[in-house]
Amino acid sequence: MNRGAARNLGTRGAQTPVPIASVTKVMTAYVILRDHPLHGDEEGPAIEADQQAADESVSGTESTAPVRAGRNYSQRQMLQLLLLPSGNNIARLLARWDAGGEEAFVAKMNKAASGLGMNRTTYTDASGIGSTTVSTSQDQLKLAREAMKNDVFRKIVATPSATIPGVPGTVLNTNTLLRTPGVVGLKTGSSTPAGGNLVWAATARDDGSGPLVLGVVLHQQAGTSAEQGLHAALDRSEKLITAVRAGLAADDRRSA
Repeated sequence: MNRGAARNLGTRGAQTPVPIASVTKVMTAYVILRDHPLHGDEEGPAIEADQQAADESVSGTESTAPVRAGRNYSQRQMLQLLLLPSGNNIARLLARWDAGGEEAFVAKMNKAASGLGMNRTTYTDASGIGSTTVSTSQDQLKLAREAMKNDVFRKIVATPSATIPGVPGTVLNTNTLLRTPGVVGLKTGSSTPAGGNLVWAATARDDGSGPLVLGVVLHQQAGTSAEQGLHAALDRSEKLITAVRAGLAADDRRSA
């Protein structure tokens, strides 16, 4: 956990690399926005959904976002489909768009991780579906700090839902903690080998004021279903946010 960029509130548990599932997409988005910056309300270039992304969108075995082959979506819309419903097909599509293929894009992800000092992280795919993509809470916290410096990324991960032309219905964010006052992100991830994972971002006070606090919860109830793991990660994170806010409020009272 971190208060702003200056104060570390501690860690719990061994920093042994574990599968992180769709938390991987934080790095995917980070590399895309680094290579193709967006500012303010810019939509960015049009990205055509290829047949592979369309075919993969009807998969019943992984989280996907429905796109039509041949239809153009803006870069911002693609990032929304990546980060809100956690579209694995979108992660792979963005990798092909940026680097020509997923393998080349993953090399960029690992180089970016090394540059951020994420020494216990290995990315082997762009979506996190592979159990060989592993990291630690400390490493993911380093990434979260950098990613949240980008205003476009911050805005997207704080969005509970979105309507995107060409995508049926309303796109919902898998991070249901956004319903909690003052929670402003960040990214979920869950699978049977990974358990439930959440990188979260919240203001120090539930009215939205105070410095930003970041936290990472990994490997909750690994070996159960993805749904059980995610529920455990969300529940654990909510309790941590409450405890951290109470501790910071007590610190403020003592220093007043």
